[in-house]
Amino acid sequence: MTIYFYGADEVPYGCFSNFSTHGFEFDGVWWPTSEHYFQAQKFKGTRHADLIRRARTPLRAAELGRDSSKPLRRDWERVKDDVMRRAVATKFRVHADIRDILLSTGDEEIVEDTTTDHYWGRGRTGNGKNMLGRILVRTRHQLRAELAEALDADGRGPRP
Repeated sequence: MTIYFYGADEVPYGCFSNFSTHGFEFDGVWWPTSEHYFQAQKFKGTRHADLIRRARTPLRAAELGRDSSKPLRRDWERVKDDVMRRAVATKFRVHADIRDILLSTGDEEIVEDTTTDHYWGRGRTGNGKNMLGRILVRTRHQLRAELAEALDADGRGPRP
């Protein structure tokens, strides 16, 4: 069974959305959502990045991050996947409740069910890259490995 998600208010998988209100500290700065972090990184080191970080909602952060009048950092296309990986991994490491939800998905495929984004989601045709879903699956795998390693270090052995 494939797990589809989109809205941050969907139960139980809304936490997979970058709009979910699961903030985190990164590089000594508080980010209200992973959307705030991701959008701001497009303009890292600028006043616009700080404006995005302080946006009242993730939707506003997204709007500011998509402002075509502001130049993106030169390496954005090369680094955007890594930026998303860092945001997602940090969010799920910090919040045990949503980490448990992610881990509870077993080995299921996870798909961002949006028709408007062919790169991060499944897109209008349904066969988009689904990079956010793939990053969530990768994060799940990493979290499982970290958990098994921690249990092994405790002398309790790996999880069954």
